[in-house]
Amino acid sequence: MTSFQEKSGTLPVDCVACRASIEDLCKDCALAIRQVLVGYKLGDRTIKAGDDLFRPAEPCAALYFIFEGWMFLYSLIEDGRRQILHFALPGSLLGLYPGRTAIYGVEALTNAVVCAIPHEHLGPLIEKHPGIGLRLAWTVWRERNLAYDRLSSIGRRSARERVARLLLELFVRYRMMWPAYRSEEMHLPLTQEHIGDATGMSGIHVNRVLRGLRNEGIVEFHYRRLRILNPDRLVDIAGVDPQTILSWTERYPST
Repeated sequence: MTSFQEKSGTLPVDCVACRASIEDLCKDCALAIRQVLVGYKLGDRTIKAGDDLFRPAEPCAALYFIFEGWMFLYSLIEDGRRQILHFALPGSLLGLYPGRTAIYGVEALTNAVVCAIPHEHLGPLIEKHPGIGLRLAWTVWRERNLAYDRLSSIGRRSARERVARLLLELFVRYRMMWPAYRSEEMHLPLTQEHIGDATGMSGIHVNRVLRGLRNEGIVEFHYRRLRILNPDRLVDIAGVDPQTILSWTERYPST
């Protein structure tokens, strides 16, 4: 059956606005290729804040791109403790598993909308359009690098450095989504518990570190609002070089 998009030569509104289209997966693709990609989609799915997109060890039958909202990847320890592995923003890729069984869970930090492409559609899609496969590989590489960077931070940095690095990373990634955004303040939909689970710290320890950073006039984090008071000092404490900051914001190279 011929779709509406094939008849009209247009794309659905959600695909026009999609961060995956704007940033990585479909950016610079010819209209015909983007129309083909729409045909492989299962559809969009809305996830409420606090709900799981999928849980560890559950079947994961689709590849997901975040169209709207914030989510995080996590693993669970046997005693129920949680480790946050990565924070996923619009344009992030989730659920690419060779065995189609989730090795981590994904929970929505805010209300979120994801675009789903069934795994069974990926083989035919990439075979016919290898450029899409290269973009998928690029997106996976970028997300893994961010997760590996955070793992290195947890293993080798002090509590103060870990918190500073996490806040700086999320602020930079958010700012790069909206180039015209010039304020040093943002809505950061995390609690101190989220920060602790992402940095391997207790809630009390996180509170102490945040209070210290505020008292020194470096950052304020209150009621899920993050304000950067002294960017240079925050970069120094986080121990981040300019090249690393650039790697947080890399995009698929235009061809």
